[in-house]
Amino acid sequence: MAKIKEIERTPNPDAMRFVLAEPLTSGTTRSFENAQEAEDDELASALFAVDNVINVYYVDKYITVTQDGKAVWSELLRKLAPPIREAKPITEEEDDTDVHLSKEVQGSDDPRLQEITRMLDEQVRPYLLADGGGLKVLGLENNRLKVHYQGACGTCPTATTGTLYAIESMVKRIDPEIQVVSV
Repeated sequence: MAKIKEIERTPNPDAMRFVLAEPLTSGTTRSFENAQEAEDDELASALFAVDNVINVYYVDKYITVTQDGKAVWSELLRKLAPPIREAKPITEEEDDTDVHLSKEVQGSDDPRLQEITRMLDEQVRPYLLADGGGLKVLGLENNRLKVHYQGACGTCPTATTGTLYAIESMVKRIDPEIQVVSV
């Protein structure tokens, strides 16, 4: 059973991050945008069963839950705590290979995508994780890099403005012609 060590606010007012005493996964990230995506995940399914939950994102000892903005956090936290406390560590993890990179990106031999992925892994994703979220690269087409924010970052106004601008600035060092768009 997972013990909740802390509950932290994120830059997104509609998301909270739970810090556990022990990790649920060993580096495998899980990201769910709706209950249908979470059908095969016990923890995410239980969290989506709570009214107003619209996103579940977790990795290691961090769980981020995003709500639709219609619930009062003090009441919602009381409903979210039991399924989190009942969560069991995932011992036989199957790595979701496309949680950070789409299949298209994984199969690409474009050196720009490889460089962008390395840069995101080193300079962007650790900071997004600290804020309760992540970033998936969907593809690079006609010099348009498509990215998708996950977890708390998915509905955060800061992600779609400041963070996106910062990512584009970094990517332009790799190729000044690339434009970054959030989808």
